Amino acid sequence: MLELISFMALAIALGFKHSYDSDHLIAVSNIVRKVESMKSAAKAGFSWAIGHIITAAIIAILLYSFKESFLNGVLPHFEKVIGITLVLLGLISLKDLINFHSHKHRHGNIMHSHSHIHYKTSNHFHGHMFGIGIIQGLASSDELLLLFTASLAAASLGILLLGISSFSFGVILGMMFFTLLFSYPLLKFHQTTIYRLVTFGTGSIGIVYGVLMLFAVV
Repeated sequence: MLELISFMALAIALGFKHSYDSDHLIAVSNIVRKVESMKSAAKAGFSWAIGHIITAAIIAILLYSFKESFLNGVLPHFEKVIGITLVLLGLISLKDLINFHSHKHRHGNIMHSHSHIHYKTSNHFHGHMFGIGIIQGLASSDELLLLFTASLAAASLGILLLGISSFSFGVILGMMFFTLLFSYPLLKFHQTTIYRLVTFGTGSIGIVYGVLMLFAVV
């Protein structure tokens, strides 16, 4: 029983750690900068995590079933797919710089200016997060291999599935925490300059990091 609890704790910790991989944070920040509430931020993190979990679970089961035999030559190419995704997200963010609109409204005697982009619909927004999670789940092999190795003691697909569930819980916790933490200052201060700087920063970093992934530098 203690071994099982330890295995689940390891899986949760690996999932939480995995959610903070650089490519994950860069991709998610390029999209979650557009949320309009903390609730939407939490949903965005959850949507990404669910998409990621689906792909990661499929890869884990394939690794377990086929012992990596046909995945050895495939997994490295997934990094390039994610690199291309980051570059595209970065370009979209930089394009958004010219699509900003500021709307002024008054809180008592204080006039506020809120900046946003006019294509935020909740269904599309969370659908994009889910899709990016699906893509980025392709590069979950490192932590999943550790999980796979840890499950060998039990030599059971059921134990591995339990580990994947715990891993997934860790991914959800980690990404929801990040999206809330990232969104809070943007939503609280509503500063056009800050919003533009964040958009420029996330877009530029996404492009640079994506190119580095394409050339296998990172």
